[in-house]
Amino acid sequence: MTTRKTASPRKFAGVLRTIILMLIVSAAARFAVQTGPAIAAISETSKDDATEGAPLQDGLLSALQDRERALSQRETALGQRLAAIEEAEAALQEKLAELSAAEEALLSTIAMAETAASTDIAQLTTVYENMKPKEAAALFSEMSPDFAAGFLALMRPDTAAAIMTELDPIDAYAFSVVLAGRNADEASR
Repeated sequence: MTTRKTASPRKFAGVLRTIILMLIVSAAARFAVQTGPAIAAISETSKDDATEGAPLQDGLLSALQDRERALSQRETALGQRLAAIEEAEAALQEKLAELSAAEEALLSTIAMAETAASTDIAQLTTVYENMKPKEAAALFSEMSPDFAAGFLALMRPDTAAAIMTELDPIDAYAFSVVLAGRNADEASR
């Protein structure tokens, strides 16, 4: 049996340190050798730029001024657009207020018309109730069943019964069917 010797971790670490040190020394040497010519080139370029810098600076200044003018024009245009939008918004708010006022006036008018119609129907119902049953029956027989049944539904039951007895049986049946249908619809709700 042969025993094989393995390198100890300490020896391996020492070799690794040596290689790293050699790489660092190599990099420093290259840096020292190559930086001299680079520094000289930079210094010569800066001397040339100092003499040629005035036209370059003038061009740069001119470009910046042009950019500033363009931005100023855009800002003015945006300000005008914003003012137009605010003006349109104010006009819209005014129109909405007018529309709201018109809607309220319309609702008031509709309520007044509904009240007037209800009042008119109540008065007409009272007129029919105060007529003699035979005369009222003659009028009711000329009306459509839906229309006549509406008045009969609003009348006192004894007056409606007196008018129904004076009607032709076919008309009385038609009015009864309409009234029963209305009551059935209301009961199913």
